[in-house]
Amino acid sequence: MKLIVGLGNPGRIYARNRHNIGFMCVSHFAKTQGIRFDKKQGQARTGTGEVAGNKLIVARPQTHMNLSGESV
Repeated sequence: MKLIVGLGNPGRIYARNRHNIGFMCVSHFAKTQGIRFDKKQGQARTGTGEVAGNKLIVARPQTHMNLSGESV
C-alpha cells in the first residue's frame, strides 16, 4: 500500500493560496482516479483506491501546513 499526502492549510480562507498547492494536486489526482475523500482518519481527510494494481491512500491533513507532521 502507498500513501500520497497533499499538504496545505484547512479552511476556505486558504483554498486558492499558493501554500495549498499540495491539496490541489492530490485532489486533482484523486478526482482523475475516481477516489473520494470520504473518510476522516485522525487529523486528515482520506480516500482509498487502486492505481495500476497498487492500493493507495490519498490524504489531506487538516492541520495547518507548519503542523502537518502531527497528522501525517
